[in-house]
Amino acid sequence: MSDVRPTNQPQKSKKQDGEPSFGELFHSWLENHKASLTDSFLRLVKHPIASFFTCLVIAVTLSLPMGLSIILKNINELAGSWQQAAQISLFLHLDVDDEKASQLQNELNQNPDIESTQLITKKQALAEFQEQTGLGEALQALPSNPLPVVIVVTPKELVQNTITELQHNLQQLPEVDRAELDMQWLERLMSILKLGERFVFGISLLLIAALLLVIGNTIRLAIENRRAEIEVIKLVGGTDGYVRRPFIYMGTLYGLGAGLFAWALLAFGLNWINTYVVQLAGLYASDFKLSSVSLEDACSLIIGAVLLGWIGAWLAVARHLRELAPR
Repeated sequence: MSDVRPTNQPQKSKKQDGEPSFGELFHSWLENHKASLTDSFLRLVKHPIASFFTCLVIAVTLSLPMGLSIILKNINELAGSWQQAAQISLFLHLDVDDEKASQLQNELNQNPDIESTQLITKKQALAEFQEQTGLGEALQALPSNPLPVVIVVTPKELVQNTITELQHNLQQLPEVDRAELDMQWLERLMSILKLGERFVFGISLLLIAALLLVIGNTIRLAIENRRAEIEVIKLVGGTDGYVRRPFIYMGTLYGLGAGLFAWALLAFGLNWINTYVVQLAGLYASDFKLSSVSLEDACSLIIGAVLLGWIGAWLAVARHLRELAPR
């Protein structure tokens, strides 16, 4: 009898019959998240007034620290013009003429610690003094110009130690009779900027905590309204993730809506304030105006609002999840 070799036998499938594939599981996961998102959105639309005012409260709370941050950023940009308060005035010796002063100015411009210099000749200084004091006839009666050449030096960095050291070095120059710096204005400027930064940081922390409480309380009310439904879901085997998902999406949608409202409030508020800022700056012969909300700040605001909504909802559900066990 000849050996009969069996033909190719079908190999056993690595997956048991009836076990879903990865593609099916992924599709089911997407459909579940889509259904949760749709359900959360429809529940918010079903109560438009309550949803609107909840988003508005969150938006107002968000816009306060962001608005202060934008104003502080504008003040920091304005500090470039405030550098005049930290300028060093070099009063040269009376025997230093305009030509030597111009040579000294060129040498100072090569200094890496100096942003710019301005030369005020004896003639310019006399004309300015006459205009400010009204003593034109008395000064004209003098035999010679008693005012020295002045070089106004603008430091590159608004750092007190650096400016003090620069003033000391400039005082040692042989052409310089006196180097004056108004440190009181500089100290006031630095103190105001540091105070503003700390104030914005502190109020941001407080308002973020308030936002988490507002979002958490809103989600807690939504949980209480669906307590019976949630207990039934857990009774039939629903997981904590399945129960948590709709509320996470609800908090995220609240954050998204609040971020968009906050962006609109900031844009409107800054444009409204900017009208009076331009008028005030015009009185001081300045063209300063507040910059509006940039696209980068707007994206940061919306992303931050969405994250706060997600975190607030997650904390609220995690706190009450143990109480949702079926009785």
